[in-house]
Amino acid sequence: MLSENLKVVGLPSTDELACSDDIPVDNEDQNFLPNILLFLLTSIWATRTDWFFGVDMAIYHTTGANARVPIVPDGFLSLGVDRKKGGKSRRSYAVWEENEVVPILTLEMVSHSPGSEYDEKLEIYRKLGVLYYIIYNPEYWQRDRHQPFEIYKLVDKNYQLQIGEPHWMPEVGLGIGRHQGVMGGIGQEFLSWYDEQGNRYLTAEEKAEKFAQHLRCL
Repeated sequence: MLSENLKVVGLPSTDELACSDDIPVDNEDQNFLPNILLFLLTSIWATRTDWFFGVDMAIYHTTGANARVPIVPDGFLSLGVDRKKGGKSRRSYAVWEENEVVPILTLEMVSHSPGSEYDEKLEIYRKLGVLYYIIYNPEYWQRDRHQPFEIYKLVDKNYQLQIGEPHWMPEVGLGIGRHQGVMGGIGQEFLSWYDEQGNRYLTAEEKAEKFAQHLRCL
């Protein structure tokens, strides 16, 4: 529920708001890996138009002290919203312009500079009502005394650390987890979506290679 002051003053439109926090990412994976998840979704949910996945995009909300101060996750997923708002691409995501639909999932990737992923940001997402909060920390987890990959679920208004990987999220209709893969000839760890049976959804490159192998075996 919006405060009386916000109702009187009126909330800004996304045309008036910044599209990010203008803080550069610390490494290419902070942009690359969430985009892999986005590209996979465009294939998995090719016939659906009721979802949006943002990468390094500002989320504006009214649960903080100032509605003009956003939270900017590395990636987030909202369900029940249009893929294109009014037929156009979003510059930012304002909850009050999305029929009060809060992202169901947010992703934060920890960098060499600690960014409050385990406390301040966790609390913001908790207040906002984000159901699943994922923290990916492959390099600095020992420094931070956490695990490399953690999924928190909002239960009774508090986050509880989940177990199992890939982790199935019934409210999303997808699982998420890590895997070792190769893209563009370079091997590394990736994040990916999984089905309920724990099968990983393949990238377009992997599908092409699998098809090529099938043809070679004929």
